[in-house]
Amino acid sequence: MDRTAQLNTRPFPYEIAYDPPTAPPSPHVRAARVLAANWTGASTVPSRKLYPHQWSWDSAFIAIGLRHISPARAQTELETLLAAQWADGRVPHIVFNPSVPLDAYFPSPDFWRSSSAGRAAGAPRTVQTSGIVQPPVHALAAWLVHRADPDLSRARGFLSRVYPRLAAWHRYLLHRRDLGGAGLVSVVHPWEQGMDNSPCWDAPLARIAPAPARSFRRADLEHGAAEDRPTDLDYGRYVRLAADYRDGGYADGGGEFAVEDPAFNALLIASEHALARIAEELGATGAARRERAERLTAALVERLWEPAAGMFLCRDLRGDGGLRPERSVSGLIPLILPGLPHAFAAALMDTLRGPHFSLGGRTRLVPSYDLLGEAFDPHRYWRGPAWFNTNWLLERGLRAHGGTAAADALRTAFLDLADATGFAEYVDPYTGEPCGATGFGWTAALALDLYHREPAPQARQRPDKSPPRDVSRPATGTFDRSDQGGDRG
Repeated sequence: MDRTAQLNTRPFPYEIAYDPPTAPPSPHVRAARVLAANWTGASTVPSRKLYPHQWSWDSAFIAIGLRHISPARAQTELETLLAAQWADGRVPHIVFNPSVPLDAYFPSPDFWRSSSAGRAAGAPRTVQTSGIVQPPVHALAAWLVHRADPDLSRARGFLSRVYPRLAAWHRYLLHRRDLGGAGLVSVVHPWEQGMDNSPCWDAPLARIAPAPARSFRRADLEHGAAEDRPTDLDYGRYVRLAADYRDGGYADGGGEFAVEDPAFNALLIASEHALARIAEELGATGAARRERAERLTAALVERLWEPAAGMFLCRDLRGDGGLRPERSVSGLIPLILPGLPHAFAAALMDTLRGPHFSLGGRTRLVPSYDLLGEAFDPHRYWRGPAWFNTNWLLERGLRAHGGTAAADALRTAFLDLADATGFAEYVDPYTGEPCGATGFGWTAALALDLYHREPAPQARQRPDKSPPRDVSRPATGTFDRSDQGGDRG
């Protein structure tokens, strides 16, 4: 037999001799591949098809995960977003990629008209953005990114460049969005709060006349099931609110929608703590920012705590000015605050485990809305499904306030479901069935963070379970507690 025949007939143990099969990639690698696939060169899209631009709070969460595989890229993620900041300090909720066709997403740049309609508010002329905002997670993200590689951060002057922009962003919120006059920030559109379709908005939105259906085209329905997305009626109201805000030159205070939301304000407070740390890293004092965080925590408790519900609720400033009765995951997010009084933290943990959210019971991840609420839907956008970013926040909050066992279980469920669903946008809280987009940016990024941030024992005892009474002097704390768990740097 000649040599060629020998080679052709030799039995090989693998179907392709030159490339034998390898072990499947680890969940860590699969998460990193999602972020690589969604990377545009300067930022990371949430989803290539459904959300093809840069989103504000998505990028903050994505940077938190990116810091573990490329601190430089995580820094770039935040710097790209902040480069689109308006002169009045607002950080827009979308920064549009000019290479993406206009019809790929609605509302598109020609709807927002930022450079013209936002001229008086100082919208940038070189990039197109939306005119509304999203939750201020950015200072927290910047601090965690710095901690991942302090030497690189200092060499690049990362914190010294982003600190003035972050300070201006907080100043805008605190000065321009205190529409209730009590110190808390208000959102002027459901999209700003991030939980777009929450039942918390049903009553405030009911007062809004929807835009005519023929005046817009819903690109989201081309990539997602209609039964999982907001209704046409609600979407028409979103469009009307956004158009009215645009036509008013993006001036704050005069719109028909103004809500004080617990999650939005809690994330601002957490970021104030982070800004204090950043200021100290830069050689300044963080005392004023910590004091402001404590005042905001007191205002949050005073304005939005509902003892009967055992959680925080939204306040509708354009209705009767009272608290809305709907229980959503937003009202649990203040658990992340290191200065939250012990009794309130204990009550929130009891509510998490109770029948309305059933953490450790019927649900695999914390749902976005009350399991017992009439509007609950396990698949429809923010009306019941579990989202990975809110569960990541709650895992940190539980760990910071002594709920170590619950935090460990939540971390395990998060990582199991994130990988099993292909890093889905959100999931059915009962079954873990994936919904929305897969290969979703913040799901992969926050899974990466949890892979790297091994649980650490907590020295703090479980908070006292006595009912909260005196809310005039919240317990103080530093942001250090929320950094527990093995963050690098």
